[in-house]
Amino acid sequence: MIVSTAAAIGAAIALSVLPRANAAALHKPALARRDCPDYTDYSQSPHSPYSDGPLHLPFQRPTAECRTFVSESVEKVISDVTSRLVDPDLAMLFTNALPNTLDTTIAWHVNGSWVHKRSPKATWTGTQSFVITGDINAEWLRDSVNQLMNYQTLAKSDTALYQLILGAINTQAEFIINYPFCGAFQPPSPSGLAPTNNTQIDTVTPNYDHSFVYECKYELDSLASFLSLGNQFYNATKSTEYLSDRWYTALDTVLKTLDEEAQPTFDSNGQYVTNIYTWQRQTTLGTETLSLTGEGNPLNRGVGLIRSAFRPSDDATIFGYFIPANAMMSVQLGRTADTLEAVGGNKTLVEGLRTRSVNLRKAVWEHGVFEHPTYGKVFAFEVDGYGGRNVMDDANIPSLLALPYLGFLDVNDETYQNTRKMVLSADGNPYYLSGSAFHGIGGPHEGLTTAWPMSLLVQAQTTDNDTEIMDCINLVINSSRLGLIHESINVNNITDYTRPWFAWANSLFSQTILKIAEEKPHLIFNDSTPYVVPT
Repeated sequence: MIVSTAAAIGAAIALSVLPRANAAALHKPALARRDCPDYTDYSQSPHSPYSDGPLHLPFQRPTAECRTFVSESVEKVISDVTSRLVDPDLAMLFTNALPNTLDTTIAWHVNGSWVHKRSPKATWTGTQSFVITGDINAEWLRDSVNQLMNYQTLAKSDTALYQLILGAINTQAEFIINYPFCGAFQPPSPSGLAPTNNTQIDTVTPNYDHSFVYECKYELDSLASFLSLGNQFYNATKSTEYLSDRWYTALDTVLKTLDEEAQPTFDSNGQYVTNIYTWQRQTTLGTETLSLTGEGNPLNRGVGLIRSAFRPSDDATIFGYFIPANAMMSVQLGRTADTLEAVGGNKTLVEGLRTRSVNLRKAVWEHGVFEHPTYGKVFAFEVDGYGGRNVMDDANIPSLLALPYLGFLDVNDETYQNTRKMVLSADGNPYYLSGSAFHGIGGPHEGLTTAWPMSLLVQAQTTDNDTEIMDCINLVINSSRLGLIHESINVNNITDYTRPWFAWANSLFSQTILKIAEEKPHLIFNDSTPYVVPT
């Protein structure tokens, strides 16, 4: 019965919530983790209590003293939602997923100014937060923004979450100021955490400090994610505290990088011009390096799109004008303009951001759309400006499937609906993968037999069809036997997966459930009363 499951979950939460007096100590890794098991190991075994649903999903949160951050408001959302969920397995999965980022990935959080021993530039000021991706002790800009997204709404009334997200913005600003082409970073020196050894041999320009940067794959969506983090924070809290001199310096750095990566391969005289960013890796995987001595395939001039050397999957682009990231950047430039205008920011800067947004949006529509022989007008995944295009989609966000989720267009837009049909079809998308046990969009990152739960969650968020929504949700629940959302699942064997602990996927799952709870409560509750996360 749902009552017993709710009671079991409630009891687990009550027993595991850290007393208020000890909450501050939890934010100090040396104190919090001294005797705690490694969560990568911990997450691979089920722990009690178990749900009384048919899957008997386990409670997978670490014990209170081993959690990396505490938020009483998040605990309340868990209690509010699970007490109304009809499916006991869904209730347990939501319990594990919503706080997963806080429980396991806040590697370091501190208030105050300090000097980064490995930073080549200025002293870092104010609150700082370092959010790891999960089973790798490094922060990806994109991942951490998505990991924190669920907590933005609560930040207005929850001081701890407010400071955590403010710190994440400040830390990302410093990362971008120092290395704007890089997307994954090592723990800051004052955290007490050692840099993670990355044994890959890369030849990259501009060069970077390996003790500061974990991996320097240039991905346009990482820069868009940084802008998104601040825009979300302002919209949720109406606070301008994050708009520091350093944030404006980071914004200038982003815009300079966009201008550099909008340059074509050949100038107006037809002469080859080396891109400021190049990447080569000694590897047997084609997705791990760029062709033509790290330059990538040629890109035409006069297109108005911005190059991305890599996709959000960390795979190399085939054609460097990656459409989903350009769409995302156009949205975030516009939202940044809206934010700065609302707070009385510099009018020239606001107008410049808005112009960039409008022009980039036009370029996406002009060069990213083509006539498909089966599906009509659709978006390409990547283009080169010469007429070359890559027709596919990948599970990672930003994606073509996620264009409404990104805010680029309305879900009912005809071109999007055509594109949606294409990418959710094995005939239209070579990476739409199906088997006897699972199906969904995958990608080259994990091969041709694994689909990603993330794609099903985006699919659920971009449809109004009740049956489609619940089919996606139930497939994800059924494939999450450890009580956590995985990176990818073997389409013929759900016990064969990658990454038992993938914080971004857990955040996206709980975000999807909260969206359903607000917009379609009858699908998961025993009544039709919407649940809205309190602000």
